[in-house]
Amino acid sequence: MSFEGELQRIKDQIISHLPADIKVKKIEFEGPEIAVYSENENLNLIESSDILKELAKTMRKRVVFRWNAEKRKDPSETEDYIRNLIVEGAEISNIEFDHTRGEVIIESVKPGLVIGKKGVNLKEIRMNTFWQPKTIRTPPLESRTIGLIRGMLKKERQNQKDILLNIGKRIHRPAIFKDLDIRLTSLGGFREVGRSCILMQTRDSSILLDVGLNVGNKNDPFPNFDIPEFSIRDLDAVIVSHAHLDHCGMVPFLFKYGYKGPVYCTLPTRNLSTMLQLDFVQICEKEGKPGPYSKRDVKSAVLHTIPLSWGKVTDIAPDIKLTLHNSGHILGSSIIHLHFGKGGFNFIYTGDFKYQKTRLLEKAAVKFPRVEALLIESTYGGPQDRIPSRQDSERDLRQILNSTIKRGGKILIPVLAVGRAQELIIVLEEFISKGIIDHVPIFLDGLISEATAIHTANPDFLSSDLREKILHQGKNPFLSDFFTTISSQEERNDVILGGPCIILATSGMLIGGPSVQYLRRLAEDKKNSLVFVSYQVNGTLGSRVQRGFREIQYTNEKGRTQLIKLNINIFTLEGFSGHSSRSQISQFLRRIQPRPKLVICNHGEESKCVSLSTMIHKKLRKATKAPRNTETLSLK
Repeated sequence: MSFEGELQRIKDQIISHLPADIKVKKIEFEGPEIAVYSENENLNLIESSDILKELAKTMRKRVVFRWNAEKRKDPSETEDYIRNLIVEGAEISNIEFDHTRGEVIIESVKPGLVIGKKGVNLKEIRMNTFWQPKTIRTPPLESRTIGLIRGMLKKERQNQKDILLNIGKRIHRPAIFKDLDIRLTSLGGFREVGRSCILMQTRDSSILLDVGLNVGNKNDPFPNFDIPEFSIRDLDAVIVSHAHLDHCGMVPFLFKYGYKGPVYCTLPTRNLSTMLQLDFVQICEKEGKPGPYSKRDVKSAVLHTIPLSWGKVTDIAPDIKLTLHNSGHILGSSIIHLHFGKGGFNFIYTGDFKYQKTRLLEKAAVKFPRVEALLIESTYGGPQDRIPSRQDSERDLRQILNSTIKRGGKILIPVLAVGRAQELIIVLEEFISKGIIDHVPIFLDGLISEATAIHTANPDFLSSDLREKILHQGKNPFLSDFFTTISSQEERNDVILGGPCIILATSGMLIGGPSVQYLRRLAEDKKNSLVFVSYQVNGTLGSRVQRGFREIQYTNEKGRTQLIKLNINIFTLEGFSGHSSRSQISQFLRRIQPRPKLVICNHGEESKCVSLSTMIHKKLRKATKAPRNTETLSLK
């Protein structure tokens, strides 16, 4: 069947479910959604009835109803109506119109008051303006990245609509083959940590799970795109599990070389990924190195990104459906669930996951509709990888801080801008507010403040305890006066020359950025302390220091190589990690429902991938594999 034939079949199916008086003007495939446009005033009756549910159940596709452009009320009249309808306590900060999708986007401090009890206000807006209302929360901290993305999308509305229409044609094309023949090819991140990239193929479709960089490997920093199995022309979709560069850092590279398809992830992942990708481009420019992509390619990635909520089933190819679930690693991080064919095969990719509740996030999900095969990370999969409890690590941190401050020293904590930084902010805010440590200045340097602003814009993705504090108790640790953002070299010098303090600085692996600048200046003083709280990838300066190197080389402004002795006190607190320990991985595998028949291990040093695979096979009696990069597995 041709694409036109498939569109007509779907149109006939939709019309057969509608009341006779509903006249359909047009039907469009807008990405994974089927948009039905009509001029009828009683479209609200469709949304309030069971028609949409029946359509979704029958068609197994997401159908949305919209009013045709001629039917919608004038935007200025609509804005006046909305402002008169919504109580002032909602604190509306902006109202914006998306003419291509017929949506009115209402930004407010308290979106719950905009929505109204049981959605009554949204119903009123739909019935009286014929615009589809969408609510977003005004973040308490302004984010440059979110502002940039919103401005870009507003300017490129029609372009993005055209992109969605093209994507929709590819998603909803008829499947040709009945035999799925599912294959997994490891393009990166197997028996190593970094450049995570997994190619999943059927006879009809081709998708990538993550497209990352290896920040610690100068020889092989990129995924293996040059193998015969991969073709950018045949690629249907890219799915990003989370926003660390070793998982998202090479997504814009695909657009540079001609990819025009969708990128699926959560909304926080899109925003955080964009922030880190733009920063990576800027770092390459500053260092005079040719980057793998440009800011224009990052923009293309944003325009092609389709944000998804957890638990929402979405068509991404003729024979593949996608659902994202919480992975507990960083804000918006997701376990990826793929459903192949008509119930034929289900595959789960954990990405980086944490099977333990933290101060910042809920623990990873374990319940899924079906699971035949599971791809699981092995970062801490070795037999010696016993991560201390969070309570023990907080106690150890408290002791390090107090003893260093008492002797007049400074504490440098290299952190990833996303995840560990926010976890530490919450802990340090509590330490000072409760008098557990002395009230010394805490400085944030690098992208930490920008990443934190993005966290404040997405409270729904935070842990229930933290969400309760922020939304209902008015206690937001991210807004505390205890923290000062450093934004210039002059301010950095003042911190180094000043008194006892705590410094959170990027990068978390000492591969550049302000953390390395602080280390050079603080390293030789025995009063100071260096505290690692993140995983240190092999090949990074952080890894070398952690393993016992006590001298570091760097090139000064005059081009001369200098040697610095590390007299600074060095500590590693692994309990703050966003990864699961070996015992947490075992708990996850025992509690996942249903149980997979095959478990594949990746994202760990070679010995850890092999060790974890062997343990799972022996103790849990599962078929296991620990493939190498560029290896292809046949799953069905």
